Amino acid sequence: MNKEKLFISLLAVSIPVIALLPLPDFWIVQLNYIGLYALVCLGLVLLTGVGGLTSFGQAAFVGIGAYTTAWLTLNTGISPWITLFIGLGLTAISALVIGTITLRMSGHYLPLATIAWGLSLYYLMGNLDELGKYDGLLGLKSLSLGSVDIGQGRMFFVLTWAILITSAIALINLLDSRAGRAIRSLKAGSLMAEAMGINTFRYKVTIFLIAALFASVAGWLMAHFQRTVNPSAFGLKMGIEYLFMAVIGGVGYVWGAFVGAGLIKLLDDYLQVALPALIGTSGSYEVIVFGIAMVLVLKYLPNGIWSLVANKLPRPPRKIDWHDAKPLSTRTKPALGELVLKVEKIRKQFGGLTAVNDISFDIHAGQIVGLIGPNGAGKSTTFNLITGVMPKTTGQVFYRGQDISAAPSRVIARQGMARTFQHVKMLNDMTVLENVALGAYTRGHCDVISSMLRTNKNEEQRFMKEAQQQLERIGMGQYLHELAGNLAMGPQRLMEIARALCCDPALLLLDEPAAGLRHKEKQELIKILRQLKNEGMSILLVEHDMDLVMNVCDHLVVMEFGTLLTQGTPSEIQASPAVRAAYLGMEH
Repeated sequence: MNKEKLFISLLAVSIPVIALLPLPDFWIVQLNYIGLYALVCLGLVLLTGVGGLTSFGQAAFVGIGAYTTAWLTLNTGISPWITLFIGLGLTAISALVIGTITLRMSGHYLPLATIAWGLSLYYLMGNLDELGKYDGLLGLKSLSLGSVDIGQGRMFFVLTWAILITSAIALINLLDSRAGRAIRSLKAGSLMAEAMGINTFRYKVTIFLIAALFASVAGWLMAHFQRTVNPSAFGLKMGIEYLFMAVIGGVGYVWGAFVGAGLIKLLDDYLQVALPALIGTSGSYEVIVFGIAMVLVLKYLPNGIWSLVANKLPRPPRKIDWHDAKPLSTRTKPALGELVLKVEKIRKQFGGLTAVNDISFDIHAGQIVGLIGPNGAGKSTTFNLITGVMPKTTGQVFYRGQDISAAPSRVIARQGMARTFQHVKMLNDMTVLENVALGAYTRGHCDVISSMLRTNKNEEQRFMKEAQQQLERIGMGQYLHELAGNLAMGPQRLMEIARALCCDPALLLLDEPAAGLRHKEKQELIKILRQLKNEGMSILLVEHDMDLVMNVCDHLVVMEFGTLLTQGTPSEIQASPAVRAAYLGMEH
């Protein structure tokens, strides 16, 4: 993030200089178009590159902003500066309605849905008499400030790029925040994010809305720049081109929006002249070239052109400025021996298969309970039923006296139950510190707007201080600024534990934390589990490593074929003939 902010700051300084240079008007017009296109692409960076949601319908939101200001200024005489906000309001309503419906879809259904409503809005614009049908609306006035006409030249260039740079800085601020980490977690799927207490659907709608508002502002600017609007600029073809620009430039990078918009705009103009002259006949041959280019980029440079620059630039460590930050608020902890979790006859059926059959057990404060059994015994399913990942067929789960049987995982996380995963779930392109800070999501309050305006600095410092403390707590203080994707399996699993501890849980659920660890790493894990127990932490442990289980657990629950075989202390379980037959093996 620091690198991108530096580049944006340098660009901001250069804008007035460029405006004063004796550049031909042609290049100023080109820069105006690049700025307009880049503003739409910024929304796609957030929506597609960061959030993992593919949309072909951004051009329709450009059209809403453009048609709103065109119709109002021509028919009512309202100032264009007021129509901007009216257009944003209409865009927001449209985006919320469309997003609420379509963002519940996944896979290829979401892109198809965006194509459908993009086409719908396009044909709506082209068939309304009030909007001039396919001829559009003509005779708009250019923007002005008092008696100063901004026009279509250098002053419009300064305005457009000032809005673009401001939007880019706001987006960078957003991505480096509590809300931004939640948004960045969407691409990895909803399971981990929901377990951190994040309402993933709400954030999907939020980034869809932000991307639509960026597009609407671009449409407002475009209408007064071209002084005419018609549906051809807001159809599916342009929706595809905007996505094409973002992907070519680097859809995962803020700077990718600038690079993609600039490259495609300049190439498009050049190829429209060069290709007919080369071939000897007119036609839209540039579309063929762009199609081939897209295939090649997706094949050999899937992260876009800007990734070549980003990968070569050193990533400076985050400035540690949180030593004096106040600690995050903590939740009240149960007294030693107090009942923390009560599981009563939970059952899970998949059709005619009963995966978990009336399992019951308790966990008390300061106790480590191991859930063991052979492969296919139903341990992970039981784990998911307790944490709200799967709905229960029957049965109840009580956490600190409250019935959480029907609660989703994000609600359970907010009540102080944190978990890790059988297969490590992390964000590879975020640092270890940022990954761990994600676990503290439920302990913060700053929203998207405060993040974009950077009024959340104090809370961010508190998050980073908490994340550093939890990493140091488990002996990973030296990994603060390391990319999570560079870690070996052992540190990855420890990082997950630190992330769960950032939630300030009263109950910690660990799903096979020793899987894939070497002997020395297992010994370190045992020390950490004992340390957490001594600090009063309650732990539910699903694990296959019997040496670890027998070393750290106070109580064991043994499952076989989805049923409760027996439960007791480690010594009682080791002495049980039924367990030895089912799991540990019989002595001959």
